[in-house]
Amino acid sequence: MSKETIPSRKDVPAEDKWDLSTLYKSDSDWEKDLSSIPAATEKLVSFKGRLGESKSVFLEALHADEELDMLIENVYHYASLLNEADQSDSASQDKVNRAMMAYTQIAAATSFYVPELLSIPDEKIEEWISDKDFDDYRIYIKKILHQKPYTLSEKEERILALQSEPGQTASNAFSLLNDVDMSFGTVTVDGKNLPLTHGTWSNFLENHDRNVRKEAYDKFYGVYEGHANTLAALYSGSVANDVFHARARGYGSSLEAALYGDKVPVSVYKNLIETVHANLEPLHRYYSLRKKVLGVDELRHYDVYVPLVKSAKTKISYEESVEIVRKSLSVLGKEYTDTLCNGLLHGWADRYENKGKNSGAFSSGCYKGYPYILLNYDDETIRDVYTMAHEGGHSMHSWFSVHNNPFMCYEYTIFEAEVASTFNEELVFEYMYAEAEKKGNKELSNYLLAMRANDILATLYRQTMFAEFELEAHEKVERGEPLTTDVLREMYRRLLELYFGPEMHFEKSSDLEGLRIPHFYNAFYVYKYATGISASLALAKRVTGGGEKEKEDYFRFLKSGGSRYPIESLRVAGVDMESTRPVQDALDTFKSIVDRLERELGK
Repeated sequence: MSKETIPSRKDVPAEDKWDLSTLYKSDSDWEKDLSSIPAATEKLVSFKGRLGESKSVFLEALHADEELDMLIENVYHYASLLNEADQSDSASQDKVNRAMMAYTQIAAATSFYVPELLSIPDEKIEEWISDKDFDDYRIYIKKILHQKPYTLSEKEERILALQSEPGQTASNAFSLLNDVDMSFGTVTVDGKNLPLTHGTWSNFLENHDRNVRKEAYDKFYGVYEGHANTLAALYSGSVANDVFHARARGYGSSLEAALYGDKVPVSVYKNLIETVHANLEPLHRYYSLRKKVLGVDELRHYDVYVPLVKSAKTKISYEESVEIVRKSLSVLGKEYTDTLCNGLLHGWADRYENKGKNSGAFSSGCYKGYPYILLNYDDETIRDVYTMAHEGGHSMHSWFSVHNNPFMCYEYTIFEAEVASTFNEELVFEYMYAEAEKKGNKELSNYLLAMRANDILATLYRQTMFAEFELEAHEKVERGEPLTTDVLREMYRRLLELYFGPEMHFEKSSDLEGLRIPHFYNAFYVYKYATGISASLALAKRVTGGGEKEKEDYFRFLKSGGSRYPIESLRVAGVDMESTRPVQDALDTFKSIVDRLERELGK
């Protein structure tokens, strides 16, 4: 695909798009399911006031609940994927809005369900669900019982359900502003004016011409500067919404509210930040090395992504990338690699950037259909091989979860998901690094080593900095302190200075980075990247250095789906995330890479 023009969605070849026909053969089939939602909702509502009547009635209600949940999952998933592929398409926007309205209506109409279920005496429920007829629902019910202390009355639950759609306003507005309305212009590279977009941004920041990096940085953040107050107001509104929900349910804090459902102790989040704070010295050394290798008088924020080593080969086709992923993950066996790679080549993935497309990458699976992958693959960016493996890890986690669990407990948590994805990244690095060393290609092996340092930094240190920013923002609101534009920028600049250390010189606009992170609209999400890579580095070492038992332990984890809470499922795999040991070991891994880079590049 030419980098000089970004195609419209209608001009993307079918083989480069995901195949959504495993969800719906046509839009009319989708419309049919959407129109059936009211009747399915009424079916569940018919059990109102009767859930505790008898075991058989309770089981019938669970069947109706499952039918409705599966229906809305399919309807929303299809609409969401269409919209993510082209957010400028009004028909897709309409589908998402109608699906969200249907979801809101379901939530309001069925708000009686959980409170009424929880009103049934615990001993009666425990007796009923011991019956084998409840095998598909037992874990689902137990997880509802876990939420009992923070579940409100039917009337209160209905109010919260009705608020869910307007509660998404800040997030939706940010997405449209960020991905559709903003235009960043062009950047001059070798005499050509190339479009500056979210998809090309990283390419420009990795360009070895410092003038290109500076131009891209200044133009990119110049646009954000023009919307700074709006962005701050949107994020402040999102935080206020989080605090409202936490207080409405009676949680001690927004953080507790976000972690409680997964049974993740607050200490895991705070220990992560404290452990990283105690290990900032290797990170500061890394930036000192970067300044020396780049030969600059002052290290600037636009200097932190350019590769420290020019790669001997930086052009890898999509198909070549799939084969690298296949060979890298061979330790996991043929079923794993064949399933993933066949999917990447035939219908799972939406491969390249187009106008209006979501600017990032993600995996999105549901019980029906493929575990879809959105990419913006660039054959001149080696990191995109890692992105493919990363999202492939999510999708294979989904694949194993679906094939080993009933619908009502197949979904794993995000806490676990970031393990499967970064596990794959580590194996790709080990494979590509070993191949470069085997061939005596020191330039490539050093390039990969430097890139690995950057990737661990981005996933462990950077996401922890984000997590700290989120925590401070929510705690300020919880103390009654407003999140003005200046407050948010000052808070984020202080964290930039803490994490990057004394070598870094920031631009006036650098602190705007804190207002452009989409994940911040899903509160307390990003820390899972940091805990995820900590667990995955430990498990990758365990699997590659072990035998069948260690591999089978890892597959038991992948197959767990939602059948266990995340801390428990990771213990099954062989790592204890309530301990600070995995985080410290991951930080030690980063330190060892910095040591090697200093020996190789610091001469």
